[in-house]
Amino acid sequence: MRPLFADPKTDFVFKRIFGVEEHKPLLIALLNGLLELDEEHRVVEVELLSPEQRPKVQELKYSIVDVKCVDARGTRYVVEMQVLNVEGFEKRVVYNVAKAYTSQLEGGQVYPDLDDVIGVTVCDFELWPRREAPRVPMLSRWRMQEQHGGARGLGQLQFVFLELPKYDTSHPPRTAVEKWAYFFREASNLEVVPEVLAERPYKDALEAARVARFTDAEWDAYIRAGMAIQDERGALSLARKEGKAEGLQEGLEKGKKEGLEKGKKEGLEKGKKEGLEKGKKEGLRAAIRGILRQRGLTLGAQEEARLEGCEDPSTLERWLAQALTAASAVKALR
Repeated sequence: MRPLFADPKTDFVFKRIFGVEEHKPLLIALLNGLLELDEEHRVVEVELLSPEQRPKVQELKYSIVDVKCVDARGTRYVVEMQVLNVEGFEKRVVYNVAKAYTSQLEGGQVYPDLDDVIGVTVCDFELWPRREAPRVPMLSRWRMQEQHGGARGLGQLQFVFLELPKYDTSHPPRTAVEKWAYFFREASNLEVVPEVLAERPYKDALEAARVARFTDAEWDAYIRAGMAIQDERGALSLARKEGKAEGLQEGLEKGKKEGLEKGKKEGLEKGKKEGLEKGKKEGLRAAIRGILRQRGLTLGAQEEARLEGCEDPSTLERWLAQALTAASAVKALR
């Protein structure tokens, strides 16, 4: 049995809602909501860029959509839906926005005429985990800042992130930001139009995602998009499990061998105990290396020395947990 509404976090549905001419008011509403613009600065019109004008970034295949548009003031927007936290994600977002900025030169514009670019990314994962400091809110905005006095400048490139898992479910959505977050998270689970989404633009967004409006071909495209996401998510999960298992096994074997050798020299019981303790630490170190290796992340000389020199099992266990999601080897060992 088909659901009432399709998942707006998939490629096909996101573009259907925000990337076509007939639904431009929804894209405008999303931008105004997530950018929290006042009446004087609200986006009132957008022009969707043609596929030929959209920068092609092959490495961003995990980013579900490349809806790019420009408003009446000339500001350009790169709007993305990201469902998987992949290696180097932040760098890819920066690259995509920078590419949209520099590509204006290809159209004959000169530096003084370049328009600002704002990247708006909806993440179906925690890009900055809540358990880590500093605490980053569900909706965050980023731009350059002078590091001594805190003055803001060089605002030609800006970034906005909406991290859906940080949505507070303890109360009904009240603000525009919360309503959009609720829409993205819960649309595919709804059996009726809830009161909090019964007004425009949220009601119109739900109507655009209504499965009854899909043709058979569109439904098939939607199912394929969802399966592709699940396949990628499963592949990443398997790689992490295999890396962890590989590292633990390697460490335990090494610890067992060293423990037996030490036991022969210093006494069997004492050697076994120390060997097991050392084996556990070696196992944790090897597990960290294994997971990072499976995720394509490399420990530099400084990180390798820090990992090898750590003798605190609780710290190693914390690093092991961080290695599963950290964007870099440096962040994994913080």
